Amino acid sequence: MTKSKIMGIILIVLMVCLVFTGCKKDDRTVLRVLYYLDASTPNDVTDSNLWFSTFERNNPTVKLERENLFDDAFHDKTRTYAAAGDLPDVLYVWPSGRSDYLHDQRLLKDLTPFINRDGIKNLYIPLTMDPSQQQAGYMAMIPQGITTTHAFFVNAKILSDAGLQPARTYAELVAQVPILRAAGKQTVLIPAESTWVMQSCLFSMIAGRFGGADWHEKVHSGAMKFNGAELTAAFAFVRQMYDDGVISREAVGVGYGDGPGMFARGEGAYYIDGDWRVGAFLTDANTGQALISPADQNNIRISVFPEIPGAKVNSSSSVILGVGYAMAASIPSGSERERLAWELVKFMTGKEVSELRTERGGTPTPSRTDLNFAAMKLEPMQKAVGALGNEFQVATAVIDGVFPSEVYEPINNILVELALGRVTGAQAGNAIQTAFDGWKR
Repeated sequence: MTKSKIMGIILIVLMVCLVFTGCKKDDRTVLRVLYYLDASTPNDVTDSNLWFSTFERNNPTVKLERENLFDDAFHDKTRTYAAAGDLPDVLYVWPSGRSDYLHDQRLLKDLTPFINRDGIKNLYIPLTMDPSQQQAGYMAMIPQGITTTHAFFVNAKILSDAGLQPARTYAELVAQVPILRAAGKQTVLIPAESTWVMQSCLFSMIAGRFGGADWHEKVHSGAMKFNGAELTAAFAFVRQMYDDGVISREAVGVGYGDGPGMFARGEGAYYIDGDWRVGAFLTDANTGQALISPADQNNIRISVFPEIPGAKVNSSSSVILGVGYAMAASIPSGSERERLAWELVKFMTGKEVSELRTERGGTPTPSRTDLNFAAMKLEPMQKAVGALGNEFQVATAVIDGVFPSEVYEPINNILVELALGRVTGAQAGNAIQTAFDGWKR
């Protein structure tokens, strides 16, 4: 057989294969999904793959095109999509704060009709079904849970080895600095390179301590100012923590993904982050390894910052609705895309996913009310963060949840300047009041 005949036969075979396979029309509805994925957190990749593949298996008419991003890369890409009028069909969003533009521009569908039609409202904590808690003023997303953005992680073993007990007051914390330094330890760790961390996980709590539970409402009404006595003292206290060595100035160069590892390695006695960060320390189901083993987790206490001198409130933390899932407003009403997008949002905030997220540490305080906690295998740090609400009496606002980006972004930046000792509390207060006044006009 000649070479040309062989090539001809191969060509015919390929054409037949295309007819019976490659040319088959794919009638599935494509849903674009923008997902917030921390690949460094145990189980995040495995669990998300499980959830989305399960949804596709249960809904054979859908094809998911998922894009996974984390931290600033996620927010930058979301803004790019929004500016281009090309938001994905289903996306991970915040109830305010870093998703404020999505709410303000009404780029997300109101989920109220879907919630009411399917009768699922009573399956969630009432606060998470309250549209007034979302910046849009309507149910633009379903939150996965309620979030305490300030959690104070305490390594009791490091303290005990140094002859210390967990600090109850700021004065006690300052007194521990030279003792811990002599032992080769930092006092309080915070991964502050991403500027939102210091604002959300630290300063929101401090502002609430000095300003009182309703401080943000007073600022909005004009009864309190950022350059008034209360908030000037709050800004000054941030600088004092760095001046006192309670937090190292090097913290502003620590990436958010690096913080858990530093705490797990015992580089500091205390660690500041949000309650969600517990998931970073838990056992990875694939490897059986944990950043902090379940046995060693018994040495970790999760509380709130010690008492601050001059504060109006001292038993407090900053609390907000958690993140969740939304649908792009651009999806045609009544379309198959809309039907499937809603089914995905409902599934991702439903019982099955919520139970797994809770068990894996991804949602410390879930929004669902029908979860079987007794059947969950929870590690010591999960139990500790589950009891965090018992560690404080007053919940105060999270800054990027109650102020627009024109205000909270300057706060993010001025906190770095305070940490580096470049501005005073008074200068910080004046700068932020100017930013607030400019936005208010």
